[in-house]
Parts: sequence; structure tokens; C-alpha cells
Amino acid sequence: MLETKNENIYQLEGRVPLKIAVPLGVQHLLAMFLGNISPLIIVCGMLQMETGLKTSLIQNAMFIAGVTTLIQIYPVLKIGSGLPGVMGTSSGFLGSCKAIGASYGYGAIMGASIFGAIFEMILGYFIKPLKKLFPPIVTSLVVISIGLSLLPVGIRYFGGGFTKEFGDPKHLIVGTTVILLVIIFNQFKNRVIRSSAILISIVIGYALAILMGMVDFTAVKEAAWISLPKFMPVKIVFNTHAIIAMLIMYIATAVETVGDLSGIANGGLDREPTDQELSGGVIADGFGSLIAAFFGVLPNTTFSQNVGLVAVTKVVNRFVIGTGAIVLVLMGFIPKLSAIFTVMPQSVLGGAAVVMFAMIFVSGLKSLLREEIDDRKGLIIAISLGLGVGIGNVPELLGQLPAWVGQIFAQNGIIMTFVIATALNLLLPTKKADK
Repeated sequence: MLETKNENIYQLEGRVPLKIAVPLGVQHLLAMFLGNISPLIIVCGMLQMETGLKTSLIQNAMFIAGVTTLIQIYPVLKIGSGLPGVMGTSSGFLGSCKAIGASYGYGAIMGASIFGAIFEMILGYFIKPLKKLFPPIVTSLVVISIGLSLLPVGIRYFGGGFTKEFGDPKHLIVGTTVILLVIIFNQFKNRVIRSSAILISIVIGYALAILMGMVDFTAVKEAAWISLPKFMPVKIVFNTHAIIAMLIMYIATAVETVGDLSGIANGGLDREPTDQELSGGVIADGFGSLIAAFFGVLPNTTFSQNVGLVAVTKVVNRFVIGTGAIVLVLMGFIPKLSAIFTVMPQSVLGGAAVVMFAMIFVSGLKSLLREEIDDRKGLIIAISLGLGVGIGNVPELLGQLPAWVGQIFAQNGIIMTFVIATALNLLLPTKKADK
């Protein structure tokens, strides 16, 4: 039997006391909570869903995120990577889901998700022969672009989120306080405190927000204590146009998953992911999205926010991440508990998000620097990030092209970076490194 040591939190396997595992696991929950429910809130709001159905879908989103995370970290029948990746509702599908929902209804989103999920699972089984498309230079650039693309989201949260109060000094005070606390707690010699820096900082930031009168607990009072997740809360509809649009996005999410898993392996384990880990991870993405569709939840993928958390804390123990996943599952049965997190001001998470998203960039950069960067690779890096990240921040550049071009590339600089990096890596002749 392994002795229970705190050092085990920095290993994939090993026993960790619950008093340590739970708070570190909840730290991952906090990092992804708003990101997990916000895509649903946006789509439901656009479709003007009735409050009861909207509440049910958000509750299901927490339950599904926990279930799919457990599948990802504890592989069964080659489904799952075995890496400490946290799953959740993907915001990358927002553009397509909004378009499909507006034209064909919410049920068509679920129907298209079922086909897309099965397609991604098939892609996962062919990751090994397709791996030549994902060499370290390509996956490193994908991780870097993920970090850079998320930073504006982090800053938006930092300033108060998508509200009329964005930029209000009180939000800047709370967000800045959280960042300063993260820095302070990371200076402690006690590794448990350093590992919990994000969680401790968020808790203190939340308390500060309450003292400043920024939290309205009405939603918590009105929420029920116990409620079962509802299976098939909406009627599933299959529409050809919706399915085609969603299939394209599932290719994109498979690429992003490869990047996320590379970021976890690089940032937390200081190595590249294996073929089996990448294959299982992509299959788990598809399988998780398939389950999600039957519970009325948008596609589930690995969460880039939590890749940054792994890079910051170096906590990679699967049991630790699993405790956070179990809390997510329980939250799917306790709406009132979910509501406590729902009312948390976005600026509280924003301060931590800025640090975590920037660390995703650092993780990708570290992976990239393991490569010997000659003139050829330097050109690939420059053009891929220049166009990918650039157009991702100025999407109107593609506004006069066919709509599908903008939906795929303009709304997601990650995909543009991947496509360009992959094409250049295959087309540019290999050169010997400059002597």
C-alpha cells in the first residue's frame, strides 16, 4: 500500500487525503463553473426559453460535466485519456449553436450534436495514423493560441463580465485583489497552500464582493434543495443542414482537445501525451458530447481553463480531479448548491482567469521551446500565430466571404492557427538547422 503523502498530488496516481483532495478538486470546479453554464445561458436566452426548462438545462450541465470528467480521467474500453482533464460545455460551439437554434430550434442542436459526437469518436480511433498532422510544433501552437484566445475572455470577466457594470471600479478592485492574492499565496513555502492559491484567492475575493454589496442571494433562496437531472428535456430533431454545420465544428473541437491534452501533459507532467492518451481523450470528448445531447446539454469538451490551472498548480493527481468531478455530479442533484456559484460576481473568477489563461500560453511556449527552432519552424510559428490569432481578434476581416468561412475561422482563431500550421508543416521543405 502506498503511504498517503501530500507529494502524491503532483503524481497521476497515489492516495491523497480527502481534506486535501476536496479543496483542490473544487478549485477546478470554480475555474470552469461559469464557462460551463454560460454557453447554455446565452443560447437559452436567445431562444427565449421558459425559466423552468432553462434551470433544468443548467442543472444538467453540471451533472454531465462531472460524469464526462470521470470518464476522461478514468478510461474504460479506450474511452478517456487518463490525464487530469476537466470536461465541460464548450463555448467553441456557440456560433454554430446560435445559428442552428435560430433556424431550426434547440432540438436540432441536440440532433446535430449526436451525429457530430459519433463522428468525433471515430476520429479518435484514427489519431495514431493522423498524428503526423499533430507534431509538437503544431500542438504547441494550438496550445499557445488557446491561451491567447482566452485572454480577452479573462479580461472581460475581470472587468465584471457581460453586464452593464463592465469596467466598474468595484469589479476592478475585486479582480485585482484576486490576482494579488494568487501572487502572494504562490510565494508560500508550503506546497499545499501554493497548490490551493487559486481556490483561496477566489474564496477571499468572493467574501470581499459580499462585503462590497455585489452579491444578490435571491436565486439561492428560490432554488430547490433536491432535484433529479432530467433525461431528454427537449425533443431531439435531426436536420441535415444543422448536422453538416456541427460536423465541421466537431473536427475543430478534436483539434482543440489534442491541444488541451498536450497542454496538460506539457504543463503538468513535463512531457508530450502518448498516442493512446490523445486517442482516448478525443473519443471521450465525443462520447461525453453524445451523453450530453440526450440530457439537452451542448457539446462537452476538455476545458482550456483547467489546463491553465494544472500549469499553475502542477496538481495532476487523478483522485484529486475526480473529487471535483464528483462534486459536479452532486451539484446536478442540488440546484441550491449550484446557485451559490451562479451568483458569484464574474470579476471574482476574472482575476484568477487572467492568470490561468496566461499560463496556458506559457505552457504552450515551454513545449515549443523544446523544439530546435530553425528558419523553417520560425516561419511556421510567425505565419500561424500572426494570421490565426490576428484574424481571431479581427473576425470582421472575413465578413464578406461566405458565412461558413466566418463561422469556422473568424470565430475561432485556434482553428485558423491549426490549419495554417498543419499546412505549412506539410508543405514547406525540411531544412537543416543553421550551423
